[in-house]
Amino acid sequence: MASSKSFIIALLLVVTMSSMSLEARHLLQTTQPNLPNIPNLPNPTTLPPLPSIPNMPQGNLPPLPTIPSMPKLTMPPLPSFPTNFPTIPSLNIPPLPAATSLPNIPSIPTTFPSPPPSTSSP
Repeated sequence: MASSKSFIIALLLVVTMSSMSLEARHLLQTTQPNLPNIPNLPNPTTLPPLPSIPNMPQGNLPPLPTIPSMPKLTMPPLPSFPTNFPTIPSLNIPPLPAATSLPNIPSIPTTFPSPPPSTSSP
């Protein structure tokens, strides 16, 4: 079913492309209409001279203002840390009592016995 659909689609594609190429060939073979001629514009031989740039008067400009210098800031010294730390007193911890023995927990069987075969017949 799927192969017949793809075959039909491919066939339609080929037919469409061939008809498009035939129509394009037909358009190329038709006579072109006469287009009006574009008149030629005269080529300018000389360009007018550019206007001269007038000279600006040279004046005396005042000097640019200077940026005042900022005062230097000094930072206070960092605090010093103590070098001798106090000793921590040692604690005497009594030993833990001996662990009492726990009762044995019975293990859970992993296999179960199968029931005996039945003696009655159905």
